[in-house]
Amino acid sequence: QVQLVDSGGGLVQAGGSLRLSCAASGRTFSSYAMGWFRQAPGKEREFVAGIRESASNTRYADSVKDRFAISRDHAKNTVYLQMNSLKPEDTAVYYCALSTVIMAIIPPSPTSYNYWGRGTQVTVSS
Repeated sequence: QVQLVDSGGGLVQAGGSLRLSCAASGRTFSSYAMGWFRQAPGKEREFVAGIRESASNTRYADSVKDRFAISRDHAKNTVYLQMNSLKPEDTAVYYCALSTVIMAIIPPSPTSYNYWGRGTQVTVSS
């Protein structure tokens, strides 16, 4: 089993920054791809960013490219999402996820991730 605990959300003004963290336990964290997703009220869960085991291979949604950065620390079993230049449309519950699916790419579909954190609320005021 894998446990993911995501944290770091909060209320921030537009243009501000937040860093989300996701601590993993229960399995070999370094062997799997990790992702961040978000879900706004009334909308489907969408891919935000992903990172492969090697940490040098990352992928971003177009809406956050050049503003968000995903990273991971194998020693701490933690993945991070640094969010800069936040916009009101970034407001959502953010979830970290782990994928044990063996793929050549970072999967953007939520169905490819089998373990999820409980989510952390990010609210960006205008």
